[in-house]
Amino acid sequence: MTSTHDRGERPLLELRGIEKRFGGVHALRGADLTIGRPGQVLGLIGQNGCGKSTLLGILSGQQRPDAGEILLDGGPIELGSPSEAIARGIVMVSQETALAPQLTVAENVLMGRRLVRGPFGIDWRRTERAAAEILAGLGVDIDPAVLVGTLSPDRQQMVEVARALSMDARILILDEPTSSLGRREVEGLFAAVRAVTAQGVSVIFVSHRMPEMFEIADEITVLREGRTVAAGPAADFTAETLVDAMVGHPVNAVVAEAMPRPAAAETGHHALEVRALTLTGVFEGISLQVSPGQIVGLAGLTGSGRSELLETLFGVGHADSGTMLLDGEPYAPRDPRTAIASGIGYLPPDRKTQGLVLKRSIGDNMAMAATMTMPRLRSPRIARVRTLVEEAMAAMQVKADGPDVPVSTLSGGGQQKVALGKWTVAGSTVLLLDEPTRGVDVSAKREIYTLLKAAAAAGTTILVSSSENPELLELCDRIVVLASGRVVADLDASTTDEFQLGLYTGGALYDRED
Repeated sequence: MTSTHDRGERPLLELRGIEKRFGGVHALRGADLTIGRPGQVLGLIGQNGCGKSTLLGILSGQQRPDAGEILLDGGPIELGSPSEAIARGIVMVSQETALAPQLTVAENVLMGRRLVRGPFGIDWRRTERAAAEILAGLGVDIDPAVLVGTLSPDRQQMVEVARALSMDARILILDEPTSSLGRREVEGLFAAVRAVTAQGVSVIFVSHRMPEMFEIADEITVLREGRTVAAGPAADFTAETLVDAMVGHPVNAVVAEAMPRPAAAETGHHALEVRALTLTGVFEGISLQVSPGQIVGLAGLTGSGRSELLETLFGVGHADSGTMLLDGEPYAPRDPRTAIASGIGYLPPDRKTQGLVLKRSIGDNMAMAATMTMPRLRSPRIARVRTLVEEAMAAMQVKADGPDVPVSTLSGGGQQKVALGKWTVAGSTVLLLDEPTRGVDVSAKREIYTLLKAAAAAGTTILVSSSENPELLELCDRIVVLASGRVVADLDASTTDEFQLGLYTGGALYDRED
């Protein structure tokens, strides 16, 4: 493969032979990266742990390399801090939002010394006008006077890009910028990237989504185990050769095994069934079945529609078309209360803000769903619920002196068990779980896996969404893969590996089939 600098042009940026150790971990083992010219989009891709974050940390001045050199406009430079990188025109927009939600868009875009000053302090009109001009250059119409916290995630990301441009960025690093965006928002971001590159700003674009790489990148660099293993024009790669480079062995041998299996004949009993369910702009034509005692996984990148599907099943949102069946009967919950009364339990991805009331006790939290539909709580009923809570605490190994202990005093794993135990107390027969082990330690994670497998063995129907493919492979009987809001594979977990699953969630096979 031939890259820009092979044709005799002086590269805008070069990282050569970058080495970095963290104790006994050799994160980078001679990584290279080249941006050939201004206005170029360089796609950087590799599996988790390949060294991408470390390389970007070095380029943005957050870390110092142990060896290697960085050249800008052909001359060597040292980047001892983020401020030094910014002074050189290298600005990073991290995966985690770094905005001040209680400040306005203009204040975030021109934060610090870039705020326009007048004789009597900050000139807010000129500041807002300057911010509006930067946003307009991105093709974005956002009121610079509104609070950033009121904006949607994709528009907040535009504010971050605008802030980077206000620093006179020459090289803009976008680290997983589409991880929290849906399809429409991604299109808006790509339009902004094209507007930025038209102004001569180069972009390093990091993503696990291979179709996005081919759509936006001019050149692609692949890291594996701390080394640069492939680099060249995006047009020289295919989905298969890109995956080959990422994993180090040919993909063709496993593609046939990973292709979707024919749909099973609908002769068995399904506790939960979805037929051609569509929520416009989010997911389309979703069909799947889960039998009693089965654990079925939902795999897919953020924005694939898996979380929204669980919310729809729980009555948080409402589909535009399609049908849902519960034990073979039509099921159309008006709201979560209806879903709970139908025997559905839902574990949201954020226990602290959505799954628990941290100021209340363990008992209050565990009894919440069970008592929601009880108009009058007479003493015998209260005693029965308390007994159920104590039994659930014992079964789930919640380590506390009793139900009256504040749930906020528990570890992350303990809190997650309480959030799960709430549905045990409520007698839920179908569990919808979104990121069931997020924010818990390894020991608690193993305990939760054991509890879920035991619940399935007792006949509970479980549909679990997770961003951790190894988790789905360990927990599930089957894994349904969503990409761009559609089912692209229904896989037998016992004959699937992490690599095969990654092919689908990353969109490689899905993109090829279309």
